Amino acid sequence: MPSIRSAIALLGASAVMAAPMKRSGASQKFAERAMDHYNIITGNGSYQSEYFSPENVPYHSIETLMVEAPDHGHESVSETYSFWVWLEAVNGKLTGDYSGVETAWSYLEKHLIPDSKNQPGMSKYNTSSPATYAPESDDIEDYPAKLEFVNGVVGEDPIAKELSQAYGNWDIYAMHWIIDGDNWYGYGQQGDGKSKPSFINTFQRGASESAWKTVPHPCWETMKWGGKNGFLDLFTLDNSYAKQWRYTAAPDADARAIQAAYFGWLWADEDGQDLSSVAKKASKLGDYLRYAHYDKYFKKIGNCVGYDRCSAGSGKNSAHYLISWYFAWGGGLQGDWSWRIGSSHTHSGYQSPLAAWILSTQSAFKPKSATGAKDWATSMDRQLELFRWLQTPEGCIAGGATNSWQGHYAQPSSDITSFYGMWYDWQPVYHDPPSNNWTGMQGWGMERVCSMYYLSGDERAGLVCQNWAKWVKDNVQISGNEVIHATNLAWSGNPDEWKSSNFNKSNLNRSLHGTVSATGIDLGTLASIMKALMWVSMKDGDDEGLSLAVNVMEVLENYKDDLGYATYEERLDYANFGQETYIPSGWSGKNAQGANIKSGATFIDIRPKYKEDPDWAQVEDFLNGGNPPAFTYHRFWGQTEIMVANGLIAIYDLGSYSNGGSSSGNNNSNTGSSGKCSASIMSQGYKCCSKNCQVVYTDADGDWGVENGQWCGCGGASTPAAKCNANVIAQGYKCCSSCSDVWYTDADGDWGVENGNWCGMPSNC
Repeated sequence: MPSIRSAIALLGASAVMAAPMKRSGASQKFAERAMDHYNIITGNGSYQSEYFSPENVPYHSIETLMVEAPDHGHESVSETYSFWVWLEAVNGKLTGDYSGVETAWSYLEKHLIPDSKNQPGMSKYNTSSPATYAPESDDIEDYPAKLEFVNGVVGEDPIAKELSQAYGNWDIYAMHWIIDGDNWYGYGQQGDGKSKPSFINTFQRGASESAWKTVPHPCWETMKWGGKNGFLDLFTLDNSYAKQWRYTAAPDADARAIQAAYFGWLWADEDGQDLSSVAKKASKLGDYLRYAHYDKYFKKIGNCVGYDRCSAGSGKNSAHYLISWYFAWGGGLQGDWSWRIGSSHTHSGYQSPLAAWILSTQSAFKPKSATGAKDWATSMDRQLELFRWLQTPEGCIAGGATNSWQGHYAQPSSDITSFYGMWYDWQPVYHDPPSNNWTGMQGWGMERVCSMYYLSGDERAGLVCQNWAKWVKDNVQISGNEVIHATNLAWSGNPDEWKSSNFNKSNLNRSLHGTVSATGIDLGTLASIMKALMWVSMKDGDDEGLSLAVNVMEVLENYKDDLGYATYEERLDYANFGQETYIPSGWSGKNAQGANIKSGATFIDIRPKYKEDPDWAQVEDFLNGGNPPAFTYHRFWGQTEIMVANGLIAIYDLGSYSNGGSSSGNNNSNTGSSGKCSASIMSQGYKCCSKNCQVVYTDADGDWGVENGQWCGCGGASTPAAKCNANVIAQGYKCCSSCSDVWYTDADGDWGVENGNWCGMPSNC
């Protein structure tokens, strides 16, 4: 089609790509839903709503009596702020007002990234001795962990100096993972007991420490609360303790913030607006996010056994180039010392090859440091390999890998397989409950793979997403006005020993399986999964996937209330309010709520203010033998995922795939179709545009449109899309794509075979 090039010159490529987006009436409905939901969440953009504190902290949930990873609903986490950026990016594309992206990032920076006053002593950091080794354990009763002052155990930090040179100081630009939005615990900032929000921490004691076993404590340890050493001697065993500060990043949230900033920047650029200031800050966040690439103690990656035998790293041989579960940094309150650690543990649900692609290929997001972009290019490849290594025959993604078995460089059993020398772990980081059982991890991780595939066309990402999409279609069903999907998984077997040459291998991981262990409805998780399905289905022109995703979002309207979207949740786990929190014998102290912390104390003993919560009565009744408490929770992240999913349907004009939100029986069938185009266009390797596309050029081959920066056929198909007997679809089969050999005939009509599967012959054959 040589004339297309002259058409670009004639029209002006920028004019074609920047043409105003036209939405069909069907898609406009989804735009209005998304914008209405945005206004509910943000108070029409004022941030004066139940989702935000007076200080513009986006709460984890509207409801206060809430225990999951945060142990109070009005805490907030870096995850929440990253979703806030997403919320604003989509609203910007729908309304043309992108100012909210800058606002969200400004509060992310203000509330979660410690300023210089909150991380004193960083200039005293010794890159040759980043931290003191302390072992992790799967057993909470092994804590406090003894600090080991042994030379040569910890490797060198290879990126600190180049970061300092790039940005002119030694501070870490990363989000601390959790803050107390209302200062409910009472620690305040820097120990003042009053200011809010305030930096706090909870998890510190290994894989068995669920949220129900934590001891919340301030990041700024003045020893004003706790025992004689504050809270420090609950976690580490030392000869003496110094007043200090400590922060921990949740790297997947930083990666999501970069992803959301990128889409905001991309859409703003399409609309002739400038978000380069946000892109620059996201780039900086990505530069420091590289600490998530490193083993906890900068040890050499691969077959690392024995904390005193496994080699200390030098240069970048301590980088696994994956996105680990955390990294952390801290120092003395007097500013006379500081430390940094990475993490040896990686989880598939935390990966973001998209962030790696953004930071390594997009010039507006290129990190300022000398090796940042190169490191992220390596990371992109490594992350894609990890997803393929962990993909089951069913298509779902297994747990992760670790360079430090059980957190203290133990020797795993001989049947455990490895990935670049790191061992497979079906439940990385935490075991109560197992970290990869919740299918939210499927949506979170794979949405970032599939959006990367959509943007980049990387065939490796495509392969992983296509196989995963089959699992989604098999495990999400619309039945009437309800959706049922896999909410939990059980795991068995091991992946094959990894070789990069295995990427396209058939029959990969035949002994590794993810089995659905529970079904139900988890609104946020479902929206995450549908977003991922949309990306891969748009890229591949998969009508079945787009139809399922759009119609799931239609049905989710049945779960709408005045505050957003929610279901009624019975919380049997709230029996754990009465569960004992492990405190070593002989340890005693007091927190800022006035609770006595000692051996035998329960979760509620440590948090007496919960007894003032308006919802406490039903929990107390349950603890006394009554019915389980039930709540209608409005989690910020889940609300945002629903808003974003509806927004994407509008932005990419997918509304024509809707059947109006009604269905009967188990329906994964294709109820929509993409646009049609001429065979001449398709024979040249181009795809058909979506329905209601805008014709921008016509030649002898037919009408042409532009979608996602690519030419596509816009109308002119000689024959309608294939249709067949409705009974064929009702049985879960597809219509054949064309008229071919008839292999069988029964009451349902003629049957053919395509790709080894039965299909119904089109009715126009």
